[in-house]
Parts: sequence; C-alpha cells; structure tokens
Amino acid sequence: MKMNKIALACGAVMLGMSGLSVADNEFGMNIGVTSNYIWRGVTQTDDGAAVSGGVDYAHGSGFYAGAWASNVDWSTVDGAGATTPSPVSYELDLYGGYAGEIGDFGYDAGLIYYTYDDSADSNFLELGLSGSWKFLSAGLNYTLSGQADDDTGLYVSGDMYYYAGVSFDLPQDFSIGGTVGKYDFTNSSDDDYTHYQVDVSKTAGDYGDVSLSLADTDMDGSDIKFFVSWSKSF
Repeated sequence: MKMNKIALACGAVMLGMSGLSVADNEFGMNIGVTSNYIWRGVTQTDDGAAVSGGVDYAHGSGFYAGAWASNVDWSTVDGAGATTPSPVSYELDLYGGYAGEIGDFGYDAGLIYYTYDDSADSNFLELGLSGSWKFLSAGLNYTLSGQADDDTGLYVSGDMYYYAGVSFDLPQDFSIGGTVGKYDFTNSSDDDYTHYQVDVSKTAGDYGDVSLSLADTDMDGSDIKFFVSWSKSF
C-alpha cells in the first residue's frame, strides 16, 4: 500500500500492485499483473504469476483507506516456511492510515490486516510506520495480532519487519530502486531472514507502469528470482 510513493508496508513489492495514487477526496482503483508475487523477498505464488486489484480512498486531510486482493499459492508452506493448515488461493488486505509531507520529508502510519481464504489461522494485523526523504525511505511493520499458534507460529504478535530503500529517477521516465529488509520472528529466531531487491521501472503514461525486478534472501536454499510486473492506476 502506498500513498505519494511512501511505502507503508513494503507490501506487495510488485510495482503498484497495491498502490494508492488518487487525488485528495477521491476514490481510485488499481490493477496489476506480475510473473511472480514476491512479498518481502519470498514468493507468495510458488513462483507463478499473479493478478491483483484494489480500491482506495484518499481524504484531503491525509487519511486514507483501501482494500487490495491477489491470487496466491500456498500449496504446502507460507512465505517464511511455516506450514499452513490448508492450501490458500487468495489474499485480501484491508488497510487505513494517515500520510503526509513536510517539505522533502514524507511520512505514513497505518494498519494493515492480511486475510487468506481457507486459512484463518494465517490472518494477521500489522502496524506500519514509514518515512522518506528525497531518494531515501525506511520503515518498520510490527505485528499486533495473529491467528497462528502463539507458541510456535510465525506472523504473530511481536514479529517485526523493517526495511530501507533508495530510488533514483533516470532519463526517459525510467527509475531504479533497491530495498533491503529484515524479518524478526518472535517465536523462532531460526526463521529470521534478510532480503534484497532491485527494481528498474518505466512509466508509460496511459499504458501504466512496467518494472523488471530481481530479489533474493539469505535463507538456506534461496536463489535469485527475476520477475516482470505491470500496473495501472485509475
């Protein structure tokens, strides 16, 4: 989810797949397609393609709210390797918050509720805080509550994800950016991991935005993933 290019959750990393780019006091919609839904360094679609869409409302005061959905494929495991009680085929995120700018500094604070079909034990709620200054951005997401087993599960209260990124505009409406993020799980430090991502994006006006990305993590057996994404906001 993002407003004015301030990433609240570094969430669906696919370019604009969960974007909020509407004018004040207006509703907006967004659609997107990606060859691999990568979230915080880990595929959510078993390295397959994803189609997503969302609706948003931005108020002139800075408050915003929205919903975003995508297909996922958790056939056997979830994003960080914890087994799920049943296969999961879609994700629905509900979010709201407040964002603004003071000169070159941007800020965003909000709540994000991640829900999944046929797997209520995987739903969780996060508090997201982020800031940006010119080409720099950083943020953290703290899990307030989760429906997984509080003794052994991941994505439960106390989990923390934090990240930092850079982004630079290039000629011909291109841009390049990089992100480094770290996930700390309260129940199992053995599952903690760091991820890295680089994106090259192109704005194509009425035709939307296209990006080419590569992502990797420091988890055992991880390999570099390349994926292509397209998105458009209305």
